[in-house]
Amino acid sequence: MKDFSYITNSSPAFIENLYNDFVKNPDSVDADFRKFFEGFDFAVTQGVKSNGAAVNGAALTTADGVDWKKELGAYRLILGYRNKGHLLADTNPIRHRRDRGANLELSFFGFTEEDMDKQFFAGNLIGLGTTSLRNILTHLQKCYAGHVGIEFKYISDQKKVDWLTNEMERQFVNPVSLDKKKRILEKINQAVMFEKFLHTKYVGQKRFSLEGGESTIPALDAIINQSAEEGVKEVVIGMAHRGRLNVLANIMGKTYEQIFSEFEGTGAVDQTMGSGDVKYHMGFGSEIRTTGDKTVHLKLMPNPSHLEAVDPVVEGFARSSANIVHDEVYENVLPILIHGDASVAGQGIVYEVVQMSKLEGYYTGGTLHFVINNQIGFTTDFDDARSSDYCTSLAAMVQSPVFHVNGDDAEAVVKCAEIAARYRSEFHTDVFIDMVCYRKHGHNEGDDPKFTQPTMYAMIDKHPNPREVYIKFLLENGEADAQDLAKEMEKKFWADLQDRLDEVKQKPLPYTYQQPDIWWRNMRRATEEDFDMSPATGISPETFDRIFKAMMQWPEGFKPLRKVEKIIQDKVRLFDTEQKLDWASGELLAYGSILADGKDVRMSGQDVCRGTFSHRHAVLRDENTDEEYNRLSRLGEGAGKYRIFNSLLSEYAVLGFEYGFGLANPNALVLWEAQFGDFVNGAQIMIDQFIAAGEQKWQRMNGLVMLLPHGYEGQGPEHSSARMERFLQMCAELNMVIANITTSSNYFHAMRRQLAWPFRKPLIIFSPKANLRHAGTYSHKEEFLKGGFREVIDDTFADNAAEVKKVLFCSGKVYYDLAERQQKDNRKDVAIVRVEQLYPLPVKQLEALYGKYNKATWFWVQEEPLNMGAASFLQMNLKTINYGVISRQPSASTATGYAKIHKQEQEEIIETAFTI
Repeated sequence: MKDFSYITNSSPAFIENLYNDFVKNPDSVDADFRKFFEGFDFAVTQGVKSNGAAVNGAALTTADGVDWKKELGAYRLILGYRNKGHLLADTNPIRHRRDRGANLELSFFGFTEEDMDKQFFAGNLIGLGTTSLRNILTHLQKCYAGHVGIEFKYISDQKKVDWLTNEMERQFVNPVSLDKKKRILEKINQAVMFEKFLHTKYVGQKRFSLEGGESTIPALDAIINQSAEEGVKEVVIGMAHRGRLNVLANIMGKTYEQIFSEFEGTGAVDQTMGSGDVKYHMGFGSEIRTTGDKTVHLKLMPNPSHLEAVDPVVEGFARSSANIVHDEVYENVLPILIHGDASVAGQGIVYEVVQMSKLEGYYTGGTLHFVINNQIGFTTDFDDARSSDYCTSLAAMVQSPVFHVNGDDAEAVVKCAEIAARYRSEFHTDVFIDMVCYRKHGHNEGDDPKFTQPTMYAMIDKHPNPREVYIKFLLENGEADAQDLAKEMEKKFWADLQDRLDEVKQKPLPYTYQQPDIWWRNMRRATEEDFDMSPATGISPETFDRIFKAMMQWPEGFKPLRKVEKIIQDKVRLFDTEQKLDWASGELLAYGSILADGKDVRMSGQDVCRGTFSHRHAVLRDENTDEEYNRLSRLGEGAGKYRIFNSLLSEYAVLGFEYGFGLANPNALVLWEAQFGDFVNGAQIMIDQFIAAGEQKWQRMNGLVMLLPHGYEGQGPEHSSARMERFLQMCAELNMVIANITTSSNYFHAMRRQLAWPFRKPLIIFSPKANLRHAGTYSHKEEFLKGGFREVIDDTFADNAAEVKKVLFCSGKVYYDLAERQQKDNRKDVAIVRVEQLYPLPVKQLEALYGKYNKATWFWVQEEPLNMGAASFLQMNLKTINYGVISRQPSASTATGYAKIHKQEQEEIIETAFTI
């Protein structure tokens, strides 16, 4: 939207010529100018009355005479308020806003006080008809500079701009109905009552109260009710700790008794399902009836204290739920992310999640972002917390509108909530509400905020809460019925509060289990015995043949790149001549076999369609048309869907999204692959807070698979190690499975085992790089038809156990280096044992081999430095076997950057293993 100052400085004749051009051909003039002339024409053709005189269409004059420059000045004033009114808006409930240089003085648009009562056709553009400049200005101030300021100047789609201006200029100023006033009062009463109850009953306890931001509750209520009218069936909420208990009580319908049994510690503590988490981190699910009598399923995701970390989890969960329950109609599931002002501005994960919003693999129909803007982060003023004017400035990146609203004006907050819900429904994009409010207490209730913000908190101490502000507004400004309502609701507030203090029983909401809840309820907790031996996961010869054939062909008329065609023909030739599958074929066969069972597979990560190392080629491209072909898309009727997506260049958000996806659906195999395993530490928060600990903290299982390319091949410190030691250090209580696999068939069985188990565990695989093409990793057809995953693989070369004097047990790539030397030197006295699964550690299987090779000396061999890899983990957990360790020297860096030194170190490990 332009301001046209260059044209108002031109001669009236120039503008009139532009108008004549518009009359001849409307498309010949600027789109914004076209709107101005359309409004002018509309006023003329309607013969609008102005100061009692009819406007003559032929003369093109107002009662005061047409002044093109003034008319255009009025249009510029309208555009000015649309663009920059938010800079003037009275959105701060506790202090005056600073001057942001809005430059919306009348003089800027060429007006003086004498023009205020002159008539302008421009009034038609904002729904007022031809009217005075005074009326135009008053209307613009109400729409754009009252308790709401809307930011949308950067939106380029004219339909969205028109929709928003229509809402603000023609709908927003309409009065709120009495029924809606009552609903707002009910919800804000509930919000304030909850905090008063807590403050009375649990003085000084940490609860991260919503006080000062209670309008959040009527806002969320309005979003859910309005969204249900727009067709939303499910709402997935992610938020941090501030206000979480209030949301649980007054949006999710969790009873006071349920919440406070946790508060008082009277709830049964069942540690068989985990060690638990603090009350303001736990998730919850409920089913509510909206004001429009619609049923909506609500889910509140569990979250850690790491602010905004839950955001991608919400998005992944919403996407997965839409796939299962809503037939991929993503708009039926609404993700709501509730942010704090400091975290939405400061945490990079928010940027990553917003950047995902329009991508094919991560689209969720638009997210509603609600910022509880306390104007402070713990003790940090917003001046020290961001460089941007607003905490929501990143919304401009994806052209999402932002509604900045005064949290003390509950009606304005609810209006914004409803407009935002309708906007999301109309355009399926993200939308932001920035509710400017305050935090009544310190960061937690035991913290004194006056240490760092004495003047701000002196104002807050005297400030009435949003409920008191609204009651007062209704009593002073409302009609008689609204005043009666205010008095009635005031009495009800105190009566309900007394009921809560007297512990009057509340009735919990009924809950109907839907998929995937039912699938999850059929799962059980894992036991130690489950890991003694893996279940059988072989497939029938018929299934093998059908999938292999399907994945080695493409549709008629499709022309893959010649080089890719040769790669696939070589795989077919390998099978035809040796009945073997290489790693990539074994991988696709695993996914295909799961699809054939009617279950879905989802995979994402950087460059996964082709594979970082050009091995997977799961999606082919036509060399002439660029058309894509998914090699697992034609497996026949009843097959699941293979959804594979190259991700944006993010680890943190993408891994979080896939974790959320897996959290929703236990019957889908969900995989995330790192480009190199070394880059996984970009997602360390997701691993530490969710993947490793989620089942223990929140009783939420997850079968997510992480593929982390790992192996020392001389590529330097950033392309060698996925930091196996970090994952192993986090292993306890059967929380996840760690594997370092060496054959395509064992990978196949590991994938199928993920869904064969009656429980779900995250699986972290340290996958090969160069060894993707190593002949030793190829597996015979028979190995895919029978048996299951092998946690330990014994040596077949050293065939006489009595002659074995040394056992080298190892994991992953180093096995092939050792095996090559063993066979080259014909060392039948050395057995090499592969530990394919490092956690849960297959102790019984290793002990059996220790008994078998009872005359041998044992050594653990690893490529990683001594302070990395599995060495420390084994020394702490494998006590029943006596063994030494062969490795690189302890190192601060994972690997050397010099190829010559790498080669020397690698040779030294192998030499030591065979000569020690």
